Amino acid sequence: MSDSPTNTLISWVEVSKNSDFTIYNLPFGIFQNKKLSPRIGIAIGDKIVDLSILDQEGFFSDMFLPEGVFLKDSLNEMIGLGKVITKKIRERVQDLLIADNEKLRDHSARGKVMLHRKEATMLMPVKIGDYTDFYSSVEHATNVGKMFRDPENALLPNWKHLPVGYHGRASSIIPSGVPITRPKGQTKDPESGSPVFGPSKKLDFELELAFITGKSTKLGDSVSTADAEDYIFGFVLFNDWSARDIQAWEYVPLGPFLGKSFASSISPWVVTLEALEQFKVESQVQEPEVLDYLKCDKSHSFDIQLEAYIQPDGEKGSKVSTTNFKNMYWNVAQQLAHHTVNGCNINVGDMMASGTISGQESDSYGSMLELSWNGKEIVKLESGTERTFIEDGDTVIMKGFAEKNGVRVGFGEVKAKVLPAK
Repeated sequence: MSDSPTNTLISWVEVSKNSDFTIYNLPFGIFQNKKLSPRIGIAIGDKIVDLSILDQEGFFSDMFLPEGVFLKDSLNEMIGLGKVITKKIRERVQDLLIADNEKLRDHSARGKVMLHRKEATMLMPVKIGDYTDFYSSVEHATNVGKMFRDPENALLPNWKHLPVGYHGRASSIIPSGVPITRPKGQTKDPESGSPVFGPSKKLDFELELAFITGKSTKLGDSVSTADAEDYIFGFVLFNDWSARDIQAWEYVPLGPFLGKSFASSISPWVVTLEALEQFKVESQVQEPEVLDYLKCDKSHSFDIQLEAYIQPDGEKGSKVSTTNFKNMYWNVAQQLAHHTVNGCNINVGDMMASGTISGQESDSYGSMLELSWNGKEIVKLESGTERTFIEDGDTVIMKGFAEKNGVRVGFGEVKAKVLPAK
């Protein structure tokens, strides 16, 4: 079943006009409720399709799937079956949800197969073995360079030659809705001779996307840009929480540590690469010319609008940033090719985040560090509340969607409330 915008697809499931979870999307996630153990589902409108019940009713019988593959607490095993199989699973569900297909619509088990999303608790979609965070937005890197290094030469000499990244902490990646605790650590005022210990005073968000690898490699092997998308299963929204004052003191000489490792939040639904295919756009022009292993013979960038909101206790959320994934200087194929060019092996379920995504306009900056210019400028919320960084009680909400020719594919949201330091 093709889900290109030239073929209008209508589902028998009621889907609101502005829903992220249209029949063109059908993302995968892990859910449970009081009656159901963790299992794999697909989102459509305000419903979840329970794939384990579909399987029990024989809808996948011709695929010869491993027994109980959908009754898992992560997507890893299913993803590991390979793209040929996961594409067939998604396409089968899409076909069953088409308006004129009565097989599921009129089936006696429909009531068990479909449940409301509000009745489910969403869990981590994958078991993340390893996590890498890139630094691939030229606007973000330039802004940071202007603030902390040299306004005239903001980018370091290597930045336009390779996708800069670091290996982060997988254990502290959490699903949307789980609150975070304000981190503590060492900070040092430039005017002070000695560091002090205490809660971070410059807690920040970073508006990002992350891709999940769907295929493993052996130690010593590398992935080319041409083959990279074969290894990418899908994407989630990613909030890379950052303690800027802790980070500023600790990052020389080895880079991020405690200022980053305390928490990262992700959206629970994994939007597949296939669902995003129709939203591809040309990548940014790269000058100087990159080395051969980083050259691409096709586009690997996506037109995905991203938004960040701050919601203080007792207030409604205020949008503070609107940016776009197409602003990335280094695309996902280049990130994966560089990550593996030295022979580093990857595994199913690894997560690779984009780094903060910022645009050229000040309201498209993807972090409070940039929006407040490291605390020098006030960010006003709709209620009149003022912020320079994130305060206790604030909830940060991120949303993302792609839309073209009447087709919308979205990520839902990732949100987390900030609790006081312990």
